Amino acid sequence: MRVETIGNATLYLGDCVTILPGLRADALITDPPYGMGETSAEMRGGKSSRWSLPTAASAWHGEPMQWDEKRPRIVLDFPAQFGQVCIWGGNFFPLPVSRGWLVWNKIIRNFSTSVCELAWTTLDAPIDCFDYSHGQLASEGKYHPTQKPLPLMEWCVKKMEGDVLDPFMGSGTTGVAAVRLGRKFFGIEQHEPYFDIACERIENAQRQDRLFA
Repeated sequence: MRVETIGNATLYLGDCVTILPGLRADALITDPPYGMGETSAEMRGGKSSRWSLPTAASAWHGEPMQWDEKRPRIVLDFPAQFGQVCIWGGNFFPLPVSRGWLVWNKIIRNFSTSVCELAWTTLDAPIDCFDYSHGQLASEGKYHPTQKPLPLMEWCVKKMEGDVLDPFMGSGTTGVAAVRLGRKFFGIEQHEPYFDIACERIENAQRQDRLFA
């Protein structure tokens, strides 16, 4: 296991199933694999062929869709382990009934992709919506196939208190949001190329904070 400490962020390269039991944080905010590869396989198996993913959609920069093969079962344990939880794609998991769903409105008016995404949370609050064009991701730089916009993740972090943990860190957007807001951050990612990107992005965010300070 590789561990990188960058300012008030600690990042772990490895499987969250083995690393997570040793970590504690006030809030868990994450965007886990939704199991699109698994869902696509089920659909091709005969349940439905209407929504099967084309072969081209199952790759990112020519690499197989390993990052979204299955829905990780560990996600189901998060509500009992952490007091504050936000799980993007929570509608793909059999999680408890929640009042405080979050919605990302992508402001898309065609049917080539989903017009919004949902996050399951433990928030005792009415459903809330964040309007942010999916196309604006290009201006931020897209490093991961399921990367969320930085303003969206900052919005999520602001809704929760204390230290932030992301066990499916990807390219580190949750970590960048946390450090920009002055929060301590713990992140776990098992794919080394994305881990390295997350380290660089979080280091850059820390450097910018020190510069403005």
